[in-house]
Amino acid sequence: MAVTGVIFVLFVLAHMYGNLKMFQGAESFDGYAHWLREVAYPALPHQGVLWILRVTLLASVVIHAYAAFTLWSRARSARQQRYVVKRSLQQTYASRTMRWGGVIILAFIVFHLLQFTTMTIEVGGSFDSPYHRMVAAFQPEHWWVYAIYLIAIILLALHVRHGVWSALATLGLSTKKREVGFNAVAIVVALLLLVGFMATPTAILLGIIK
Repeated sequence: MAVTGVIFVLFVLAHMYGNLKMFQGAESFDGYAHWLREVAYPALPHQGVLWILRVTLLASVVIHAYAAFTLWSRARSARQQRYVVKRSLQQTYASRTMRWGGVIILAFIVFHLLQFTTMTIEVGGSFDSPYHRMVAAFQPEHWWVYAIYLIAIILLALHVRHGVWSALATLGLSTKKREVGFNAVAIVVALLLLVGFMATPTAILLGIIK
């Protein structure tokens, strides 16, 4: 789980970086989107690298979800009297919601791909420009789209906050002395994702990005 989780975090950080190019204007964002589609061409077909990244992400998410379900199932079976066991006071809200939060995040990824990759879901009209497609999607009249993204990104931040800490422990990097520092790193990464991902939709909603 640690390895697949790290792959996912690296992917979303790179995705966040790309989204922030919206603040540099249509030419910069559309140019970046075009570069992603054409990188390594003609060695690879159009969007070849993008599809490699997508398949890698999908495989990581599926393996991660399967591993999480397997661990939960084993832990549940091992506890014959679960109702008697007290929950640890150190158990955070994020760790208690990892399972259902992960399911919602997975559903959101599907929604996001249908909206911006396959364009099966059109919000605000059809545009060739990725920049204008993004701007149209987060207009005030489409407040529900903003709400979906806000809820999903909050859950993602909570998931990553717990996941980063767990990954460091699983990889044997965490000790009692390092625990506070690693916990701080996990919180910083989670906050970075929350602020970084919601900056663009919020700026569009407020009319800062047009």
